[in-house]
Amino acid sequence: TVRQRLRAKVAFGDAGDARLISASRSHGNLAEHAPIVLVMMAALELARSNHQILLGAAIVFLVGRVAHIIGLYQPASEKPPLGRQIGVVLTWVVLAILAVWTLQTLATGNLGR
Repeated sequence: TVRQRLRAKVAFGDAGDARLISASRSHGNLAEHAPIVLVMMAALELARSNHQILLGAAIVFLVGRVAHIIGLYQPASEKPPLGRQIGVVLTWVVLAILAVWTLQTLATGNLGR
């Protein structure tokens, strides 16, 4: 986002610059999702959950975030670009799996040990 702001010479807002808008949206979207994923992963790690599954979830989340960024830089059309669609789906799948896993771990009393 900073690089795009410097390129477009825009201190505030987006000045209608498509690349700056994409960078800002990507940054904001990551800020919405990454903290909750990291908190749930940390809680599951502290509960000594399966490390390979946690690593897999982290990789899928990272791939989803990269796909989302790529999709935001693709030209706009009537429907969202494929990269953005993939990014959203992978992010939400990881969020759902981690949420269910965290709740199950909490319900069985394993989260607080």
